[in-house]
Amino acid sequence: MDALALIARALDPNGIDPDNIDTKTKDPLVIAMSRRYCKIDMCPIEWATIKYRPSIPGNVIYLLCFLALLGAQIFYGSRKKTWTYMSVIAMGLLGESIGYIGRIMLNLNPFIMNNFLLNLIPLTIAPALITAGIYLCLGRVITAIGSENSRLKPKMYSYVFVSSDVLALILQAIGGAMAATSKDNQGSKLGTRVMIAGMISQVISMAAFFAVWCDFVLRTRRAKASGSLARTQPSLYAELRASKKFQLFQWSLLVAAGLIFVRCIYRIAELWEGFNGHLANEEATFMVFEGPMIILAVAAMTVFHPGRVFDDLWVPAGQGIRDSEKMAAILLSDVNQTQYDATTAYQPV
Repeated sequence: MDALALIARALDPNGIDPDNIDTKTKDPLVIAMSRRYCKIDMCPIEWATIKYRPSIPGNVIYLLCFLALLGAQIFYGSRKKTWTYMSVIAMGLLGESIGYIGRIMLNLNPFIMNNFLLNLIPLTIAPALITAGIYLCLGRVITAIGSENSRLKPKMYSYVFVSSDVLALILQAIGGAMAATSKDNQGSKLGTRVMIAGMISQVISMAAFFAVWCDFVLRTRRAKASGSLARTQPSLYAELRASKKFQLFQWSLLVAAGLIFVRCIYRIAELWEGFNGHLANEEATFMVFEGPMIILAVAAMTVFHPGRVFDDLWVPAGQGIRDSEKMAAILLSDVNQTQYDATTAYQPV
């Protein structure tokens, strides 16, 4: 340790002796001031924000899974040009990866608050980004099947539910920032409550999403039974609708959304008890209801990647294009614009 570090430790403004920490004190203020100097086997684990050291093997495995899924999503997204979908899923997976790096750092030193926050905040908000990707997909599914049986226009699914996700993200980010910058336990609790409010907002949004999706499925089945469905379905997506992968893709979205919903319910229960509660200090429960729920959800969304399913129809479905003639007209317009740009790009003097 260099001289400057020794001087800084010796001149602790709170009167804490870094080399002789009173580990028997019960004063919460002294404990809070002493934690910055704590290391493994120096201070009791009860002083840490969570009362266990996360498992290195388990969290490294989850981290590698998220990095592999991130690579796969970037590969398919760039190859199939599903840029918006790729962006939100990639940001969600990056957040998950950072969160598990934070858990590994918690194992190395569970007393440092920054390590805890690096675990808490990304893992709390990342799933909201992944659900945004699901919302982007459902609008296109409805366009392909036939929007006449939907109570919302296909584009509205993205607008309404992504907006609600943004609200949930803002609340969770504000709560995380409050918890991170709080100087006392009361401020930390307030930040946690704001994070819980954001997660409840996300759960309510997902519940509404399931409701309108279920309503669309039921209305579509009734239309099919009455024989009116075939007359209203867009011809452009006839081959897509007939494919087995399109049916499996819809199931993959349902499975992914369900897994994320279960995970959100768990995190609300965990945060509701506070960081001293049973769930917050039970690693086995966390390792079942946090990482695997998101890994399996994104794995389903990767095996049945929307770019692989929709292929060239991903963009037209997002624009609500229903027939081949309109799509051909748009493509022709794009070709003419490209030719015009190429002609006018060079003007001889």
